[in-house]
Amino acid sequence: MRQKTKMKIAIVSDTHGNEANFKKAVQWINKQKIKIILHCGDIGSSESLKESLEDFKGEFFGVFGNMDDGLDNSVDYYKKIPNAKIEKKTLEAEIDEKCIAITHFPAEARELVRSGKYNMVFYGHTHKAYLARQNLKGEGGGRKECLLINPGEMAGHFFKPTFAVYDTKTDILELKILEKL
Repeated sequence: MRQKTKMKIAIVSDTHGNEANFKKAVQWINKQKIKIILHCGDIGSSESLKESLEDFKGEFFGVFGNMDDGLDNSVDYYKKIPNAKIEKKTLEAEIDEKCIAITHFPAEARELVRSGKYNMVFYGHTHKAYLARQNLKGEGGGRKECLLINPGEMAGHFFKPTFAVYDTKTDILELKILEKL
């Protein structure tokens, strides 16, 4: 995926098949004209994802989490969902000249940050929203900043349902609390 226009992207994680919460977020995302959703794993099932995205007017990119190890959760099965791309472990992309990676587990996310390849790394699993800025040595010896981001959980199992919105134009990341939308 290579996007060159300034835009907003939505980042979600740990929906665990909660269609009602995810659909509410998707309705808000559509109203904001956000055209990309990134999902950091523990989707639930391909059927719950298909239902949740039925009204989404953009592209969906995600990875599997530890709770996505069911029989219907092969990458091939998810390919049947329009405008969705799912990888098992890590998805890499470029959005507005920013290299990003999506994974589910925090340890894998930290390894991706340490690689120095990315401007932003998104992960889930902990269900807790998190943001850290890592200063790394970039190519040519200069400094490069990498954001490490967990959007929280959409399911509402342990914390209030949240997701994040990143604006590529302003470089601002916002946490959205679902009940306040």
